[in-house]
Amino acid sequence: MKLNLKNPVKRAAFNKQFHIANTENYRLLVLAFGIGSIVGILGSGFRLTLGYLENYRNVIQISAQAGNLVHICFIVLGAICAIALSLYLIKKYAPEASGSGIQEIEGALDNVRPVRWKRVIPIKFIASILSLGSGLLLGREGPTIQIGANIGRMVKDLTQQPDVEDNSLISAGASAGLSVAFNAPLSGILFVIEEMHEHFKFTFFSVATIMIGAGTGDFVSRLILGDNPEFMLQSFAAPLLKEYWLFSVLGVVFGVIGLVFNKMLIAGMNFVQHYLKSRILPVALISGLLIAGVGILNPQLIGGGYDLINSVFTDSPGFVVLFFLFSVRFLLSIFSYSTGTAGGIFLPLLTLGALLGMLMGICFNTLFPDLGINPLSFAIAGMAAIFAATIRAPLTGLVLAVEMTANYGMMLPLIITSVSASIITVLVGNEPLYATLLRRILTNKGAAKL
Repeated sequence: MKLNLKNPVKRAAFNKQFHIANTENYRLLVLAFGIGSIVGILGSGFRLTLGYLENYRNVIQISAQAGNLVHICFIVLGAICAIALSLYLIKKYAPEASGSGIQEIEGALDNVRPVRWKRVIPIKFIASILSLGSGLLLGREGPTIQIGANIGRMVKDLTQQPDVEDNSLISAGASAGLSVAFNAPLSGILFVIEEMHEHFKFTFFSVATIMIGAGTGDFVSRLILGDNPEFMLQSFAAPLLKEYWLFSVLGVVFGVIGLVFNKMLIAGMNFVQHYLKSRILPVALISGLLIAGVGILNPQLIGGGYDLINSVFTDSPGFVVLFFLFSVRFLLSIFSYSTGTAGGIFLPLLTLGALLGMLMGICFNTLFPDLGINPLSFAIAGMAAIFAATIRAPLTGLVLAVEMTANYGMMLPLIITSVSASIITVLVGNEPLYATLLRRILTNKGAAKL
């Protein structure tokens, strides 16, 4: 329809509307740049602190393995105290800081959960440092995503933006948080678009906002931490076309594993809530003793899994070792998240995906020796498949696996694996993990009011 702007009054009104809209959009993009910068600085500090604590814990564990009783006691008491303090801070000041926090952000975008950034930012930062530093099998990406989203809300409040911009600025902070956690800006963008598509309000400028937030956050973190992929894996040739059907089989296996993981995770959280009553001291004692004891026996069995994945890619351990690592870490990952302390689930899932993918690659190579299969390609595919099977974010998992390993030749096998895992996930009725966690929060909140 052609606009009639010959009337000076109508022309002035149209120009005024146009310029106001442009000014608001321009301000939104500038704010996204500021959000990304803040998240980049804070997220880098978070990662540096965790790196220091992990290195210190490794040194003490080596001494404890040698039989140093003082260091054994130090590790055990340190883990118990760290977990107890983390749980206390969360329970006392910011219950929404429990777990990864991503489900809280999805609830906030739907206006069913509060965003109390004055509490959540400091509590999430400190509680996550304590829980991850203790050795629990948790990831840093959940905390950085929730902290980033709260920074988005903080910027919105401090600059007195209208409520209509809340969704875009919170989403920009969340995308920056994932980007900073893994040096993966495209994954940060896709995560908001794919995982939060039911909560994110799509417009041209809202998408541009999350792109600027993710890109700026990644740029700042690379300036501070360095410009390297998360996993130091040499690029290798893409699998042969005759191997591609095996990636479909891999996806089917992960579709089933994803269902088992999600069911056991919710069952574990319900057990802690109903039987331990989420009491701080019993949870801290049990988890601290278990994680510290396992860590002294084998440090590869605890922590997020960065060193373990690099070790798997570098050393290519055998079937028995991989099966043992996968089995124990599968149970400990569920146990760690079920405690209710602060920490993400992405990294433990990526670790499990790499281990099981490597296991399946070894099996395939044994069954079909003439194909000359490289099990490492299945380890990378497993990282993508477990995202599709548990979180039901196949595109994010695919891109994240590529960005973190810098193996862009694996794109087509990853697509096949992710699609296969997604189909099985839907067929077996496995709901997206974060949707289940959000519904659980809202159900518990409703029950508490009765």
